[in-house]
Amino acid sequence: MNYHAWLAHFPKITSARYARLQAYFLDLKNLYYAELDEIVKAGLEENIAIEFLTWRDKNPIEKILERLQKENIYTVSLGEPNFPPLLSQINDPPHTLFVRGTLPTAERPTLAVVGTRRFTTYGKLVCEDLVAPLSAQGVIIVSGLALGIDGTAHTATLEAGGITIAVLGSGINKTHIFPSAHKPLAEKIIAAGGAVISEYPVDFLPTQYSFPARNRIIAGLSLGSLIIEAPLKSGALITARCALDYNREVLCVPHAITSPTGAGPNNLIKFGAKMVTEPNDILEALNLQEIKQIIPVKKEKIDINTPEGKILNYLTKEPKNINQIILETKIDSATMGATLAIMEIKGQIKNTGGMNYIKK
Repeated sequence: MNYHAWLAHFPKITSARYARLQAYFLDLKNLYYAELDEIVKAGLEENIAIEFLTWRDKNPIEKILERLQKENIYTVSLGEPNFPPLLSQINDPPHTLFVRGTLPTAERPTLAVVGTRRFTTYGKLVCEDLVAPLSAQGVIIVSGLALGIDGTAHTATLEAGGITIAVLGSGINKTHIFPSAHKPLAEKIIAAGGAVISEYPVDFLPTQYSFPARNRIIAGLSLGSLIIEAPLKSGALITARCALDYNREVLCVPHAITSPTGAGPNNLIKFGAKMVTEPNDILEALNLQEIKQIIPVKKEKIDINTPEGKILNYLTKEPKNINQIILETKIDSATMGATLAIMEIKGQIKNTGGMNYIKK
């Protein structure tokens, strides 16, 4: 019987209370049958102990374990061999993790990648450009499954054939994945060999406090945290603060000084966070010498005087509208339309929507 998993379902079982009960009873099976006076003697406040006994009567262990099995969820608890070592080293680790999928071995390097929900095209593209080559080389990407940069990081990892971990502020059973729009993404993460995890039990609904709390797990699981894009008031910056508290690396993507969503990373860089402009910056910061330096793919030489060459010479990572491109390159609209279509098929450029294009 997994008494750790059972105890983790009690709503008021904080890490401190869990530790006191574990230390006193040693085998939590004894807690399952303990009386009030013994539970109080173990260090649980009397009012909480009374609540616990009422809860225990209504929640037999067999019922809870059957539910977990039905949902394909298992647990790992602090002190157990398969509990993530990096996470166990922080000053406020979760006592138990609920897991769907496969937790990676301790030998695999991990990188947290976080950012705002209201991202810009620049933030999305930079996230993809940094995450894809790293995950393809075996770096496990940890993020929060939120809309925006988090979702981009998970998706870019999967598209590169990598493994990613999603840390939730809700229960991880299929009906409680939050946000609901990312339920399919959660299943893809699991199917690709990654995991969806939470410190919260089945059916837990997200709260105002559960999201900041899960950010400490994102940072705690990782060698470093990469902040892609975030305003000055952002949950992503909570992850950065946690990483600093845990003596882990904080890495940031630079932004224009006028960018509201870039103010967070810019400010962190100002105060000593490492600026990142390419994947190798991350490998160096995390001291991952065993991973080969990521070498940029050699680009095909294209005559700058051809329509294709003129377009590539003009485009950057900032979206340009087709009318701007025609005006600057002086290519007629018919040739422009045909050339852009061919270049998009070849993977040289990308339509970001509304006939706006960037260089890939």
